Amino acid sequence: MVDPRYEPVDATKVPRFSDIATFLRTRRVEMNDDIDIGLVGVPFDIGLNYRSGPREAPGAVRQASRIIRQVHPTSGIQPYKLCNIADLGDAPVNPLNKDESIETIEAFFADLKAHRIRPIAIGGDHTIPTPILRGLAREEPVGILQIDSHADTLDELCGTKVNHATFMRRGLEEGLIDPKRVVQLGLRGSRFSPDDIAFGYDAGFTIITFDEFEEMGRAAAIAKIREVIGLGRTYMTIDIDGLDPSFCPGTPVPEIGGLTPRDAQVIIRSLRGVDLIGADISEVAPCYDPTGITSVTAANLMFELLCVIAEKIGGGR
Repeated sequence: MVDPRYEPVDATKVPRFSDIATFLRTRRVEMNDDIDIGLVGVPFDIGLNYRSGPREAPGAVRQASRIIRQVHPTSGIQPYKLCNIADLGDAPVNPLNKDESIETIEAFFADLKAHRIRPIAIGGDHTIPTPILRGLAREEPVGILQIDSHADTLDELCGTKVNHATFMRRGLEEGLIDPKRVVQLGLRGSRFSPDDIAFGYDAGFTIITFDEFEEMGRAAAIAKIREVIGLGRTYMTIDIDGLDPSFCPGTPVPEIGGLTPRDAQVIIRSLRGVDLIGADISEVAPCYDPTGITSVTAANLMFELLCVIAEKIGGGR
């Protein structure tokens, strides 16, 4: 039963600019068994090899999410009427120790799983799906829907195995990912070598480059996504650089010629009925976007994900 203690702040009664910022104006509470969906930050960006900054995203997206209301405009989903939803704070990190941070992030998400809480995380760089999946998917591999401009299947980058360009390879090697239920959408941009993307094809991933997306159209891409991932346990990861930097300039590695925010919205909405065990939105770097629109976009996509997950787990109540 939905607990009224977890009702978000009502913007018709409390001004949006008032009080402490939380994700989507939900209540800030400690992890507990009453929570169905946990909104969490992962302020980690030690895995980048170019521009830093995503450690600042959880705070910026909390602030930007003041603008989000409570009812989905298209589906009519009211997530707070379906589930207990709360801001559970940030996963613990050590900003001077990458390996320790990876361990503490994994433990945090394993604890969420133990409490049967489905997380929606704001990173952080795109290293974070590695510890998140280790925490959530050790017992059974999951399908992956990845929106990204990069495949993230390198074996090494700058002599390291765990960084923002390796999580898909590590996840497959560690048995966290079911390769037959993977869709990588929006890949584009220059590459280090032909092998950057070849690994995914060889592993059996379904890859829809942006060129292919543009040619086939959004509806056909959505049909392919649903065909591949089905309705089973799935994790969604959105690297904000999968969206065109004209819409989302606040990211460490901008790649021109990408998805629109509208594309991302419609794709997430198409996942109704899918068993999403969690999701993340990563690589938002507020310091490169004085307009704040990148954080606003991330906040809106967080709400889209929330509605899909809330309907799936709370719709029977």
